[in-house]
Amino acid sequence: MKNTLKRLVMVVASGVLTATGVSSPALAQPAATTADGDIRARIAAVPGMRLLGERPGALGQTVLDLSFRQPTDHRHPGRGSFEQRVTLVHKSVEKPMVLYSSGYDLGSSPQRLSEPAALLDANQVTTEQRFFGTSRPEGADLSTLTIWQAASDHHRLITALKQLYHGSWISTGGSKGGMTAVYHRRFYPDDVAGTVAYGAPNNTDDQDDSAYDARLEHLGSAECRDALKSAQRQALIRREAMTQRFGRWAADAKATFTTIGSGDRAFELAVLRLPMMFWMHQPEGSCSSVPQADATDDALYAWVDQVTQLPVYTDQTLQAFTPYFYQLGTQLGYAHFAAPHLEGLLRHPGVQDVRSYVPRDVPLRFQAGAMPDIDRWVRLHGASLMFVNGENDIAVAEPFRLGKGTRDSFVFEVPAGNHHISIGGLRPADAESARASLSRWAGERTESWAHTGPRSAAANTAAVTSAPHSTPGAPQP
Repeated sequence: MKNTLKRLVMVVASGVLTATGVSSPALAQPAATTADGDIRARIAAVPGMRLLGERPGALGQTVLDLSFRQPTDHRHPGRGSFEQRVTLVHKSVEKPMVLYSSGYDLGSSPQRLSEPAALLDANQVTTEQRFFGTSRPEGADLSTLTIWQAASDHHRLITALKQLYHGSWISTGGSKGGMTAVYHRRFYPDDVAGTVAYGAPNNTDDQDDSAYDARLEHLGSAECRDALKSAQRQALIRREAMTQRFGRWAADAKATFTTIGSGDRAFELAVLRLPMMFWMHQPEGSCSSVPQADATDDALYAWVDQVTQLPVYTDQTLQAFTPYFYQLGTQLGYAHFAAPHLEGLLRHPGVQDVRSYVPRDVPLRFQAGAMPDIDRWVRLHGASLMFVNGENDIAVAEPFRLGKGTRDSFVFEVPAGNHHISIGGLRPADAESARASLSRWAGERTESWAHTGPRSAAANTAAVTSAPHSTPGAPQP
């Protein structure tokens, strides 16, 4: 969280606001020109920009597929470049602009408006991240795939487009896209006037995953948690029957498991991640669907497949997401889940390590200071940040938190929400506060912060909602 890994696990009904805050507009034929003149020619004239084509857009919109030339290494611009794919939904150069990223590739519908863009009636530019999709520097060297390099991509793109778009800029994204938006703000805080991050994990200590285990023990009812544990046990007790079905599917699909090691390893890994996947992506009330201990092998396998999205563990799916796993193994970190209830049923120690997803010829060296640096910036220097989380989302077991130095920022929680959430799903008072803040940011210039001064910690936390409790195929968190 589609033919890619993320879409396999974040299936979203068209037209519904989701965890990534994306809505689908009604389609119509694009206008030949706009009130701003020939926007195609003006965009194509931006240095480094190339017009690739045009998509159908909603009435009054022009949707352009573009590429923007970026340095492979922003510290050494002479060492090569690549074309970053971009889709622009244009309404007016005077309206606000929303920068949206999923944190992965462009996806099949980059013309869909994010929730902030829909609320603000704004333009939107959707970016593909470096090394994803077709936005790939030449060669197999992933060393320039860092959060700073990606943030610098966004900075150059914004700088270029601000020559045309004069309204305020807002950045947004869900899950890894929300993380991406926050990382961009850390390195280039004045590029946009505000940021809305949906369901964004904040894994500051990759050696301590106790928060995830603790959260799993408080989600839903005790009966539902016990049912999930029982289903996990049954899946491994019946491992032979399960992996036979998995193997037959793989043979028919010509799918392989070279990277993870075997279908058996892949199945065990999927079972270990099953509770996370369940709470992130299943709708409220899904506990009734959990198979009982007397379920048939076919029924149990079908349910495990549906919840864990077993195809994501094949080489054919993992290959496109090697850059993501590389990021997990070098900067972002990745949660391991304790499973004492599966003692005696596990065969593959260390299978949850991120190395399981990455070919052995790709070096991984973890930079332990990267995420704590982001966390400190949010708490000590962050401004105009909005975090929207789901009450039942395991991905935000380690959430972004506001600190004494954070200004004009908010954390909201969607009651009973999973990883697919929106401002529209908040309690009415919170939704009104969130929309008002977003609107205010869109009417302000970032430079105004120089004159307002920091807010108090009490003011920062006043908007936090606290609902009592009773990592996608791309392994979030």
